[in-house]
Amino acid sequence: MAERLRIYRELVRAQVRGQASYRLSFALDLLGNLLFFGSDLIAVLVVFRQVPALGGFSLRETLVVFGLAATGFALADLAVGNIERMKMYVRTGLLDAVLIRPLGVLGQLLALDVGVRRIGRVVYSMLLLVVALDAADVRLTPVRVLMLVLTPLSAAVFFCAFFVATSTVAFWWVESGELSNSLTYGGRDFTSYPMPVYGTWLRRFFGFALGFGFVSYYPSLVVLGRADPLGAPAWLSWSGPAVAALAATVAWLIWRTGVRHYRSTGS
Repeated sequence: MAERLRIYRELVRAQVRGQASYRLSFALDLLGNLLFFGSDLIAVLVVFRQVPALGGFSLRETLVVFGLAATGFALADLAVGNIERMKMYVRTGLLDAVLIRPLGVLGQLLALDVGVRRIGRVVYSMLLLVVALDAADVRLTPVRVLMLVLTPLSAAVFFCAFFVATSTVAFWWVESGELSNSLTYGGRDFTSYPMPVYGTWLRRFFGFALGFGFVSYYPSLVVLGRADPLGAPAWLSWSGPAVAALAATVAWLIWRTGVRHYRSTGS
């Protein structure tokens, strides 16, 4: 086990050194990631120029929801974001080469392209969350601090699970990238706004069936000290870690099934 961890560490270190050696490219990648992530915030601000509130939530309250979701997603994207290239790994035969090595398949694929350039997204999201909490005049109590620590971590685990689960579809359907992106990024966009904004079927599908409602919306009710306008019980706000653990378990089972039934494309 220790030897495997050492090998993974060396693979990650080599990736970081390789990316850092091209400084201008690294800096442009970092800037591009920040601009891409910042466009989501601009969309929220544009919407609130037209209306004073959405679903009963003000701009400042919505930014807290947005900040919690953005921080969790940025952490997940940093850790496993490159797994969305799964269809390329399958099509080019790289996955076949990885399978014959005496190391875990998922760990090797994640080490192939460590997303150091995505660190800027994490820093940006955390700063945005701090500014949003201050703007919403959130008084920090032990309960709220606990929620502010738990929520980004459980959200990151949830998004990691979703990245892996949706990318696994490529084992059976190589051109599944658009489907995976629509679910992953569609779910991320769903978590950026309070759930009362959406219609009933969207809340049921994304919020409860897929679990995105527990990523940021319900935890934010504790942080903001508000009751749920939809009438959900208060304990639901603390369900994020359990939902994340369930999502991780399901993703792991899907991944193992995909690996066991994978048939090479012959590339």
